[in-house]
Amino acid sequence: MGITTGKKLGGAVQRNRCRRVIKEAYRHLAPLCTGSYDNVFVARPKMLRLKSTEVERCMYSLLTELGVIKASGENLK
Repeated sequence: MGITTGKKLGGAVQRNRCRRVIKEAYRHLAPLCTGSYDNVFVARPKMLRLKSTEVERCMYSLLTELGVIKASGENLK
């Protein structure tokens, strides 16, 4: 997994927060991932307002749509 945060996000504190939020969201979803994929996440300015649970929900839906996570009967809370 790779994470990229540009200077447009703000200072080092904001960029590091975005990286921590992405890492935490992916940590919960990593066991659900199937196959061998290289995932790269790009933090955008909108992410500064999001909480990790919202990022996790978005990440789950995108990874499911891409086929990295197989859709199951249970939804992400």
